[in-house]
Parts: sequence; C-alpha cells; structure tokens
Amino acid sequence: MRKTQALIQVAVALMADPQGKHWGYNLTKRSGVRSGVLYPILRRLLDEHWISDGWEDPATAGGRPPRRYYQLTELGHQELRALLAIAGNEPRFQDIIPGWAR
Repeated sequence: MRKTQALIQVAVALMADPQGKHWGYNLTKRSGVRSGVLYPILRRLLDEHWISDGWEDPATAGGRPPRRYYQLTELGHQELRALLAIAGNEPRFQDIIPGWAR
C-alpha cells in the first residue's frame, strides 16, 4: 500500500487504540483526514484485511441509526505497526508519527 500522509495519519489514529471500535466520524477528527479521503483508505484497509467492520447494535444506538465501526485485525495491527516504523524514518512523516509508534 502506498505511503501517503493521509494513510499514516489514519494508521496513527487506529493504532492509538488498537483493540477499540473506531467510528468514521471519530477517525476524521482524530486523524485530521477529511471523510472524502478517509473512506477510500478504510475501503483499501478492508480489502487488505487489515481492518474488519461491523454495525453498532441498534438497541444501544439511542434512537439514531446504527453506526458502522472498524476494528484492526491481527494482520492489520502487525502491518500498520510495521508501516509506522518504516515511515518513522522518513523526514516527511516525522511530525505525524508519535514517539510510541517509532
């Protein structure tokens, strides 16, 4: 997968809580990537089996439509960790990648 600034930003947001359920809206806020860029990245991550997706239980949605969530797979955790380690050595990503990801 091609390393872009947006992909690295999304990877950092996902890896900040590797066991969690990630909602699209929250990922846009945490990563700083707008939705028109985020959702194609999520689609590629799904296609590579780096993330899985599901739907929130309607009973817990509080009357609103259920939200789609994304979770890292074990493969995704390994691949994104490796991606961030490599990107951490590239000057163009230095300001994006936190110390814990290097």
